[in-house]
Amino acid sequence: MRLAIDHTTHYVFSGPVSHGLQRLRLKPKTSAGQRVLEWNMHFEGAQLQCEYDDAHCNHVALISFDPGVQEVTIRCEGLVATNDEAGIMGKHSGFVPMWQFLEPTDLTKAGARTRSLLAALPQDGNTLATLHGLSALIRERVEYATGHTDAATTAEGVLGAGRGVCQDHAHVFIAAARSLGIPARYVSGYLMMDDRVDQDAGHAWAEAHVEGLGWVGFDISNGISPDARYVRVATGRDYQDAAPITGIRYGARDETMHVKLAVEQQRVEQ
Repeated sequence: MRLAIDHTTHYVFSGPVSHGLQRLRLKPKTSAGQRVLEWNMHFEGAQLQCEYDDAHCNHVALISFDPGVQEVTIRCEGLVATNDEAGIMGKHSGFVPMWQFLEPTDLTKAGARTRSLLAALPQDGNTLATLHGLSALIRERVEYATGHTDAATTAEGVLGAGRGVCQDHAHVFIAAARSLGIPARYVSGYLMMDDRVDQDAGHAWAEAHVEGLGWVGFDISNGISPDARYVRVATGRDYQDAAPITGIRYGARDETMHVKLAVEQQRVEQ
């Protein structure tokens, strides 16, 4: 499958920004199940300063805002060829040791609610089956609903609310998998929807490391393992490691952000 992606993020600030830096994890890399055919990034009101790979092997672009700017636009467009690998990503890569994916973070620290969730999880010694069961259980316990959580909501907070979005599902899965002694990580990326091209945001899911298979993906929100409709962009211990855009600014107190995203299959002419 060939997926065409067009992703624009537009910021409007309440006043001039004297200084601003942003770290972008918006460029996918060729890896298991995907091959980047073309990818371009365009900026208005900002300049590219450098590019590098972080400890998780994510591509990172660092941009600086033009002095005094009040609007910044970041646009990414590209083409990615994908295959259905049944969610299997294979062996570990990067500079982060595996034990790091067993350690809790502020967003994935397990507590009483995570332990209660695991108490209801059947386990028969088959790690892969247990993880699929965990994904299904989270989907049952945490209704997909927007407007109830934000980027700072913890896995325990999500379980308490009983509602959340893909990011929240991933954090609960990660917290629970790590509690079972299974390394788990967060994935940000894109998903081609079957019913529409235009979307409000990117997608997120989780991966767990299974002996004999390596990293395996679980899209808890949709109840499946990623297939050819998915494009992986960044991974990390939680959302903060894989967030598409993070940064700092001085000079303007408030901002509004508008995201425009289109993901569609490109037909190949015979």
